[in-house]
Amino acid sequence: MTRQRAFRPEELDGERLELYRAVAAGPRAKGPFRLVSEEGVLLGPFNEFLLSPRVGDALQRLGAAVRYESGLSDRVREMAILVVAAAWDSAFERHAHEAVGRTVGLTDREMAAIAEGAPLKLEDPYEAAALRLTRAMVAGDVDDGTWASCVPPLEREAVFELTTLVGYYATLALQMRVFRV
Repeated sequence: MTRQRAFRPEELDGERLELYRAVAAGPRAKGPFRLVSEEGVLLGPFNEFLLSPRVGDALQRLGAAVRYESGLSDRVREMAILVVAAAWDSAFERHAHEAVGRTVGLTDREMAAIAEGAPLKLEDPYEAAALRLTRAMVAGDVDDGTWASCVPPLEREAVFELTTLVGYYATLALQMRVFRV
C-alpha cells in the first residue's frame, strides 16, 4: 500500500509549483526514464519532495549537482548509483539508472553483477576502485585496507563525491521505502 499523496500539477501553487517545474523541466527530464506519470504526477522520489518544498528543492539541487556537476565519470557515477539501488533494494533507482547506465556504456553483464553484488572485473583501475569503495560504503564502512587499495587511484575529491552520491541515493531509497513509492 502506498503512503504517497500524489500531487497533481493543477493542485500546485507557490513553492510547490516552482519545485515541480524545476524537477519536471530540469536536466533529469532529458534522461532515458520517465519523471512524470500520464496524470502529471512526479514519479520515483520526486513527488514526495513536494511535501516540504524548501527541503525538497535543496535535495533535488543536491541530486542535480551529484549527477551533472561532479568530476566522476558517467560510468563510475552510474555504477555507484546502481550499487546503492542494490543495497537498498530500490526498484525505481535500479530501473531508472540501468536505463542511464546503458546510455553511458555499462553492459547488461556489468549491471547484473552490480545488482547481484557479484565480483566484477573492470579493466579500468579507477572504475574498479570506485566500485570497491562504493560497495564498502554501502556495507557500512571503508576499512584501512580498502582505503589503501582505492586511494589512489581515486583522488580524495572523488571519494568525497562518491560519499555524497551514496548518501544522496540512500536518502532517496529510504524515503521511497517509508512512503511505499
